[in-house]
Amino acid sequence: MSNLIDGKAVSAAVLEECRKEVAALKARGVTPGLAVVLVGEDPASQVYVGSKVRTCGDLGIYSRKIELPTETTQEELLRVVATLNADPAIDGILVQSPPPPHIDEEAVIRAISPAKDVDGFHPENVAKLALEDASGFVPCTPAGCMRLLREAGVETRGANVVVIGRSMIVGKPMALLLMAKGADATVTVAHSRSRDLAGICRQADILVAAVGRPEMVKADWVKEGAVVIDVGINRVEDASRKSGFRLTGDVAFDEVAPKCKAITPVPGGVGPMTIAMLMKNTIVAAGRR
Repeated sequence: MSNLIDGKAVSAAVLEECRKEVAALKARGVTPGLAVVLVGEDPASQVYVGSKVRTCGDLGIYSRKIELPTETTQEELLRVVATLNADPAIDGILVQSPPPPHIDEEAVIRAISPAKDVDGFHPENVAKLALEDASGFVPCTPAGCMRLLREAGVETRGANVVVIGRSMIVGKPMALLLMAKGADATVTVAHSRSRDLAGICRQADILVAAVGRPEMVKADWVKEGAVVIDVGINRVEDASRKSGFRLTGDVAFDEVAPKCKAITPVPGGVGPMTIAMLMKNTIVAAGRR
């Protein structure tokens, strides 16, 4: 389809930029380092962590994977984070989400040094994003969405943008980025309890779906010629697949795509950008070191 925003191609370009930046840092005697901490044995988390470690290896970034058993206590995890905060070889720290239920994820995020919070979730980095202070780290998925819009030539200035979802991972930081000077969009943040959600979405020149509900956004939610960024990635049972499931976004792609000026597919849209922007943040952290 001619209106597809190809996340694989854009992420490949970002990673090529990263490769050159890593080489330049190494020439100055600095090797970027990323530590990824995984608590428990969640299969999806293991896949994500493996992908991050492989990408580090491909770019020449030093990576350290720390796997902890499910029964790891909060105190034990916080001690691991404290050790990584103090380690000069580590520029970025990522604790894979979600942790087991007995772990207070918010406390873990707050324990990570803001200078090593390459996920961009620490309150200090959130505040810097709100203040448009470029010294903070921007969460990787919203940063990737902004890069996709830019690469696709989508004009955000003056555009009506609707973001479905209000999480600290995507929805809220996405809205802040779109409202910032330079992006200059008019932003509405909607969610599952918004009155007339479909009607709100129909007003959007750019629609960002980040709610985690498979194919919730239907064709009659989208106005003709809109740009749609589908952040969702959901597993849906599918007996016809060898795996027993298929991946789908928050947007009913087949019926929505024909109405769009541009749209991201799932998979192959926003997903590849998240890891690419994580690598970017890690390299920035190393440069500051």
